[in-house]
Amino acid sequence: MIEIGPLRPQDRAGWEVLARGYKAFYRTAVPDEGYEETWRRLLGGAELHGIGAWSDGRLVGIAHYLFHVTFWSADSCYLQDLFVDETARGQGAARLLIEQVADEARKRDAARLYWTTKQDNAPARALYDKVARFHGFIRYDYPLGE
Repeated sequence: MIEIGPLRPQDRAGWEVLARGYKAFYRTAVPDEGYEETWRRLLGGAELHGIGAWSDGRLVGIAHYLFHVTFWSADSCYLQDLFVDETARGQGAARLLIEQVADEARKRDAARLYWTTKQDNAPARALYDKVARFHGFIRYDYPLGE
């Protein structure tokens, strides 16, 4: 049984393991203090939101999301990070995390919920193709200080 809910102060250590796993998967380096700062911002709940998936009391998945305005709608929801521990994959945690974020987006009357993933992330895309629509967009990142 997977349980979904907000991240709590006692989830700090488990969250960092999953956050580091997520960053490692995408080959993105974050200094140690970056995890501490992100954790503080997540628990603040004002701009960034974090939820978790627990199996038998163990944190096995995380999702980070935020709301923002766009030129064409008052509120959009961006699911920035979604990660489930390898040992818990295939049990529905990722789908439940997405559905919880979707519920929060509906509560705010957001015009859309969206996210990105790597083109070759076949396991994640198999789920995403079931729960969402791919519209063919490709993301580019301009190097602002690299």
